[in-house]
Amino acid sequence: MITTESTRKVKKSFSISPESESFIRKTREERGAGSESEALDLLLSELMALQHRREIEAAYTDYYDSLTDKDVAEEREWGAFAETQLADGVR
Repeated sequence: MITTESTRKVKKSFSISPESESFIRKTREERGAGSESEALDLLLSELMALQHRREIEAAYTDYYDSLTDKDVAEEREWGAFAETQLADGVR
């Protein structure tokens, strides 16, 4: 569902390299975007999603890297216990 807030546009003026302009035009054609502005919005949305995914992955990495050996052993014990419960429930 598109909300009014997400459809508002902010007018900006940029100077970009010819290569960037060519890339935006090519993206517009390939994706059937209605304008170069829409194509740029698509590219930026993808970049933001990629950045968000990387931030989540970094948070997971930080969490697991921060675990002590005792924490890891406890997680393994819980995992082994859960596997026995799942195996019992499947039968």
